[in-house]
Amino acid sequence: MAKIKTFHGIKEHKVVSQKEWLVERKKLLVKEKKFSKARDEMARQRRALPWVKIQKDYVFEGPDGKVTLADLFDGKSQLLVYHFMFGPGWGDGCPHCSFWADHYDSVNAHIGQRDTTFAVISRAPLKEIRPFKERMGWKFKWLSSYGSDFNFDFNVSFTPEQIKSGALPYNYGKIKMKIDELQGVSAFYKDNQGNIYHTYSSYARGIDLMNTTYNFLDLTAKGRDENPEASQDWVRYHDKYKK
Repeated sequence: MAKIKTFHGIKEHKVVSQKEWLVERKKLLVKEKKFSKARDEMARQRRALPWVKIQKDYVFEGPDGKVTLADLFDGKSQLLVYHFMFGPGWGDGCPHCSFWADHYDSVNAHIGQRDTTFAVISRAPLKEIRPFKERMGWKFKWLSSYGSDFNFDFNVSFTPEQIKSGALPYNYGKIKMKIDELQGVSAFYKDNQGNIYHTYSSYARGIDLMNTTYNFLDLTAKGRDENPEASQDWVRYHDKYKK
């Protein structure tokens, strides 16, 4: 007979025999397989989106000086850019973007084998980005778009007029918020003639795909274990967690 037990952080959960558990697990496996196929189809549709040719000559400040958007491809045909919330004068980058960024160094060796490179771009000047990056111990390519339209064109930085209006153009709609920076990810393709195309951008929950910690936690009994009203109030810079 199934019993109900209460564990730390989990209220009234069933405890059953291995045989009973296996029956339920197989039922869920059917749903998981359907979800995997639906996810594969969504990825296919993402790849099938039309492209937009980049018309502006975006220039960024990098560790070795000025670089263009084309330079960021580094010999590859595909580029992923994470739009990191770090505005001029902030001092430190966004702690939540930092949570995401803790995962980035591990992927570069692998995505490079699939004709793809990766960069992080923020609007803060490079002199403000550099000490924070060093503190965090990150190695990925991080550039400043200070003085460029790049962040504004991709709707992750907002003008004083937009902020004053309280309705920001974000995630393909309008959100009621007064903030100068938000997060996102964008994908680009460069053809053999050097033409660059914007192929995809995602914001808000769309960037969850880039957070390996969440994917790990989703396998556990407690899951992400977050406060629904403040889902990331537990997140700290990785050098600020209590051990």
